[in-house]
Amino acid sequence: MAIGATIHTFTVQLSDVDRGVYDELAVRVARHPSETAPYMLTRVLAYCLEYEEGIAFSEGVSATDEPAVLVRDLTGSLTAWIEVGAPDAARLHTGSMKAERVAVYTHRDPEKVAAPWAGKRIHRADEVLLHSFDPGFVETMADAIERRNTATLTRTEGRVYLELNGASGESDVHTRTAA
Repeated sequence: MAIGATIHTFTVQLSDVDRGVYDELAVRVARHPSETAPYMLTRVLAYCLEYEEGIAFSEGVSATDEPAVLVRDLTGSLTAWIEVGAPDAARLHTGSMKAERVAVYTHRDPEKVAAPWAGKRIHRADEVLLHSFDPGFVETMADAIERRNTATLTRTEGRVYLELNGASGESDVHTRTAA
């Protein structure tokens, strides 16, 4: 018998000073058994740091034709394709063809994530943004994840401050293009 996903809930006080977004979010995340805690936390961070009306998680690892996080406008049109982890160039190319904006969030070394993209065809590669965090930040904060989570996430001047279930950490958000 296959093991199903574990549901985690996050109540997040979001203060994104850089974008002028202030909200309390109730986020439900289905964690697949093969998904690591740092990957799941990166999904949550991507969701929060990209938060806008119409944002949603996809079906996760079973959704091969959708990104981890996506944004649709009121008409249902895809406006943002947000990948997590280390997607291949073909996924970024597809996303860039389907959505106005493409972003990648990773808890891995961004140079190693971007290296396989070199020389590959990615539509509007100079507009695809790769966001990463300081080494060890996501892994350390992922240790604090429980089934029910309370978090405060603040971004100001390109730096994030995260308090998760009493544990605190901070990191720069490093951004580069896929080109």
